[in-house]
Amino acid sequence: MRTKSLMALAGTATALVLAAGVTPASAAGTVLTTGSAGGGAVAVGDELSASLASGATANFYSSATGTSGVSCAASTFKADVKDNPAAPGTATESVKEHTFGSCTSNVTGVLGVTSVTVNNLPYTAAVSSAGAVTVTPAPGSVIQTTVVLRTLLGSINCVYQAPSISGTSSNGDNSINFTAQPFTRTSGSSLCFSTGYFTAKYTPVTDTTQGGVTVFVN
Repeated sequence: MRTKSLMALAGTATALVLAAGVTPASAAGTVLTTGSAGGGAVAVGDELSASLASGATANFYSSATGTSGVSCAASTFKADVKDNPAAPGTATESVKEHTFGSCTSNVTGVLGVTSVTVNNLPYTAAVSSAGAVTVTPAPGSVIQTTVVLRTLLGSINCVYQAPSISGTSSNGDNSINFTAQPFTRTSGSSLCFSTGYFTAKYTPVTDTTQGGVTVFVN
């Protein structure tokens, strides 16, 4: 009887150990969390937002390494979380708003920038556990930005398009960074450079639905 009881106890202990080993995997954290890496899950439907890093600008330059083009001192995006699976994985967001303001140009013949407008929203943003960020348009559409410039000859519209753009996320400063993402001019005068390279860093990314807590990628 004592031997049987000891065997039962050993079996129970083994089951508890196995259960303890399995539980973390079955209750793995999500790709997007709030407050810290491995923190609380960002809920589907929550709104995320971010503005430019302090002192940074959002740039549309005529070359990947140049400094000629349009520079904006203000820019903000807002996106709704559509899917936030267990990590490792890929979370998806619907980018519903992307604005630019306080824009200037150093292109010869351009007197100023009237507006920079992102068209064809919403876009889909996929954020992977590895930190890759990919922004794509709706099927059959394109990512498009219209830049309106003031010139001596009047106002001109420069329309730029891209099939997608890619960036990276970092938990170091809760940022999303885009570097020299190419857009092709599809309409506009010769004052509109043929390819516009988009560079911008947004930080911190926060969950505005939850009061502005920072968002981490896991």
